[in-house]
Amino acid sequence: MPTDHQLSLFGDVTTEMGTRKRPTADVEQAPRPRRRGGGGENGAPPAPPGSGNGSSSGGDLDASLIAETRRRYLNYALSVITARALPDVRDGLKPVQRRILYAMLHDEHLHPDAKHRKSAKVVGSVIGRYHPHGDVAVYDAMVRMAQDFSLRLPLVDGSGNFGSLDGDPPAAYRYTECRLAPPAPELLRELAQDTVAFRPTYDATTTEPTVLPARFPNLLVNGSTGIAVGMATNIPPHNLGEVTRALIALVEDRSLSVAALLRFIKGPDFPTGGIMLASKAELRQVYETGQGAIRVRGEHKLEPQGRGSPHIVITSIPYGVTKSTVVERIADVIIARKLPQLVDVRDESTTDVRIVLETRPGASPDMVMAYLFKHTPLQQSFNVNLTCLVPEPGSDACRPARLGLKELLLEFLDFRFEVTRRRFEHDLRALKKRIHILEGFETVFDALDETIRIIRKSEGKKDAAQKLCKRFDLDDVQVDAILELKLYKLARLEILVIREELAEKRAEASRIEAILRSKAKLWGVIKSELSEVADAHGDRRRTKTGGAAEDLEREYDADAYIVAEDAHVVVTRDGWLKRVGKLRDPNQTRVREGDQVMAVLPGSTRENVVFFTNYGSAYVIKINDVPPSSGYGDPAQKLFKFKDGERVITAMTLDPRALVPDTLVAISARGFGLRFASEPHSQVSTRTGRRYAKPQKGDEIVDVRGAGEGDMIVVATRKGHALVCAASEINKLENPGKGVTVIKTGANDAVIGFIVASHSRHVLAVKTSSGRAINIPGDPKKAVARGGKGHQVVKRSELSLAEVPVHIVALATAEGSETPN
Repeated sequence: MPTDHQLSLFGDVTTEMGTRKRPTADVEQAPRPRRRGGGGENGAPPAPPGSGNGSSSGGDLDASLIAETRRRYLNYALSVITARALPDVRDGLKPVQRRILYAMLHDEHLHPDAKHRKSAKVVGSVIGRYHPHGDVAVYDAMVRMAQDFSLRLPLVDGSGNFGSLDGDPPAAYRYTECRLAPPAPELLRELAQDTVAFRPTYDATTTEPTVLPARFPNLLVNGSTGIAVGMATNIPPHNLGEVTRALIALVEDRSLSVAALLRFIKGPDFPTGGIMLASKAELRQVYETGQGAIRVRGEHKLEPQGRGSPHIVITSIPYGVTKSTVVERIADVIIARKLPQLVDVRDESTTDVRIVLETRPGASPDMVMAYLFKHTPLQQSFNVNLTCLVPEPGSDACRPARLGLKELLLEFLDFRFEVTRRRFEHDLRALKKRIHILEGFETVFDALDETIRIIRKSEGKKDAAQKLCKRFDLDDVQVDAILELKLYKLARLEILVIREELAEKRAEASRIEAILRSKAKLWGVIKSELSEVADAHGDRRRTKTGGAAEDLEREYDADAYIVAEDAHVVVTRDGWLKRVGKLRDPNQTRVREGDQVMAVLPGSTRENVVFFTNYGSAYVIKINDVPPSSGYGDPAQKLFKFKDGERVITAMTLDPRALVPDTLVAISARGFGLRFASEPHSQVSTRTGRRYAKPQKGDEIVDVRGAGEGDMIVVATRKGHALVCAASEINKLENPGKGVTVIKTGANDAVIGFIVASHSRHVLAVKTSSGRAINIPGDPKKAVARGGKGHQVVKRSELSLAEVPVHIVALATAEGSETPN
């Protein structure tokens, strides 16, 4: 939606909706073209005669490229906004739709009771007389007005293939036929009564109405959608009866609030049905501001199948969604085995929607539908945007504006008041013209013999007219009608008929004059006509309301769709992952050549596992989402978005039975360490993961382990230094950081690993470059303060971590014992 400043740019420009001044304040004007004379701008030499085509004398025309481009783009934007994309608030139609309906009535006379005519004939009339654009755009607009799944009240009665809810395209216009649908004349009926203004067509060969004298609020009833330059509109359809009752209530009390109007209008009423999931507060906000989202989901029912599980039958789908798309998306879910409870889907639709879902025995239909609402188009959000063209007071021009519900209804009522007033004024003029002629007849009928004698003695029509005017004090119109009167009208019975007609016309004229003198009576006529249209074309509401109730707001729980079973996640040193069932010996699982198992993580398929990388990121995934495999598995980069050089350094199961530590310790290669809580990394992350540490440039995390308050940290470096300190000395950070110094490392030194020791029997196993094994115990008696170099373990040799057999974490049972692996 454009800003107020942008809307002001659209304020005074010539458009198809009316003529206005060009902008003078908000838009820079292009300078008038200046013919080059004795010297060009900035001292340029004069142009030779005949070198340009900008004037009759052949001289070039100067113009600012920026200003000219701005002016032309503004004209283009205004043309799209006012002549293509946005509907008029009064009749709810875009120009192409208005021209189609007018051509079908005025040129082709395709009334609802007429014979269908080729669509190509109508399209030709529209583009030949009224619409200076392509035939495809015209036919597409006409097709949409004929689709009962697009419009709440179709305005065109189509014969042939006009598309389907499955998304099938319509047949070409040479194969289809059309005529006006019964509701369409309610938009066109009063055109002949001087109710709206007409303007010349694009080639000035004829005229067309600037707006149709709609007898019902088509904008709200049928809705509209369109994309313009810098703005768009998306108005949902509504129920004719509900909108009519709201209009009548607003006529009786124009101070009604939107909340009061919503007692009559229950929300959008889509032609495809569905259930609207919106509370009264949400609807009130949407209709007050003119924008917002309304969730709509399809309807379903259960059909018992004897001993088997009942079938779920989908009976309606959200507005704007093709049925074939819904069926395809459900089929994709079944093929991917993402919903084990769902077995098959069939489309048994005819004129009504009927999508049959077969489920496994014992499956919960509520769980199945909750999953489909979450992952398929069976539930959609309709983004309401009540933007339309609003007429400028005292002008035929229109401006774009976003209105609320009350403003939309008031705009239509004001338009309807003006149309009804002009209709009565037109009828009154016609009545007075007829009364004037009948009064002339009445005058001469009182002296019929004398009138005949004057006519017989006259020298001709002109002489007779002059004598009659002089004798009976008549004007030229009355005398001309008398002289054109047929002789049989002079019979006694015919004279009585004329006098009765005169009496009726005078009574009707008095009635209309009384209506025009009283606004209350005029509003009474408008209310009765609105009720007549609603009675003739209204029907029951199709979209159900009350969807915000607890029985319809089923909470989606992804875990409910996972078959709970124990499994093992295997992580290799090179970062390959796979899920397997029972695994007793990690050495028996298949890995790529040169690779080896880093960790085996047991847990329920409904629980999570976390992978920590050397760049300080943690990636959490559900065990069920790790691809099962009896081969090598998949690389971690397939599941997560790793940076260049990023790799998995450790992994942990988050199954509660594995006794997940509350606090974790991470130490980097340069000797920095930090403690952090494990809870923030217990929920499934995105593909980009969550940060747990921020190592410095050139540094990386070596390992991450769980640590308690009384545990000791044993850390070793490549150059043979080792340090034992209390885990509590390492600061616990609330946010990711680089940490504090645990052990100082030299320029060519780096931490090779560490352990968390809860007692002195826990040792850090290392080996020298010559292969000698060394165990560094986590003895609290040898603990020192963190931040030093530690003690020298070996000299003239380098240390590396010794290979430690992979241990499969045991899962505790409900009684506290451990499950066997």
